Amino acid sequence: MARIFHIPGIIFLLCAFVLLFLVSISLPYLTALDVARVKIKSGSPTVGSDTNAIHEIRFGTWADCWYESSTGTRACSSANNAYSTTIFSADRQDFVTIGASWTRGLAVHPVATGVTLIALLLSLSTHVTLTLLASLTSFLAAALTLIAFAIDIALYAWVKHQMGMLDGVSASTDTAPGFWLTFVSFLLLCFAGCTVCLGRRRDRQDGATTYNYSWKDRFRRY
Repeated sequence: MARIFHIPGIIFLLCAFVLLFLVSISLPYLTALDVARVKIKSGSPTVGSDTNAIHEIRFGTWADCWYESSTGTRACSSANNAYSTTIFSADRQDFVTIGASWTRGLAVHPVATGVTLIALLLSLSTHVTLTLLASLTSFLAAALTLIAFAIDIALYAWVKHQMGMLDGVSASTDTAPGFWLTFVSFLLLCFAGCTVCLGRRRDRQDGATTYNYSWKDRFRRY
């Protein structure tokens, strides 16, 4: 009966691990899985030393990528744990910076991914102690993922604020797929921790019932 709870817990952990793994790769390798995305409505901003006007810029876990307005060519910053981006107005007289302090915390994503993998491996065991550890590790992974999601929110809010400060540029800043995949992973990890815990409790109840019946059978013989 405990497998009714245990198997869904394993599935939740597997799904959460895959989603977090993809978000952990992110930009510049998986350009579709960014955290925040800016689309330029008007104006011709540029990024860093690149003087070509852009129409979109994406912020990922390890880098940011921007797309040129004229050719659509994509360029990305070098992959780094704490990258920094400077965006200039068309005349390059005004600029805003997304500093490393806002991107450094994104490294929590791969940490949460690693803890989720540990929880997944522990959940494959039928041993009571390891099942308990799987449940606790799932909640730990959920806590780390929640921290990562909070960092995503902070980055999104800061990018939106900074782009609004750039003179002569009208832009819309939106949350991106990586942002929502992190949120879904958090929910899955919470479900996983609960279902694995319920499965362990059911195991204990079944074990206690079997123990009581065995003693009753012995007394009936006499």
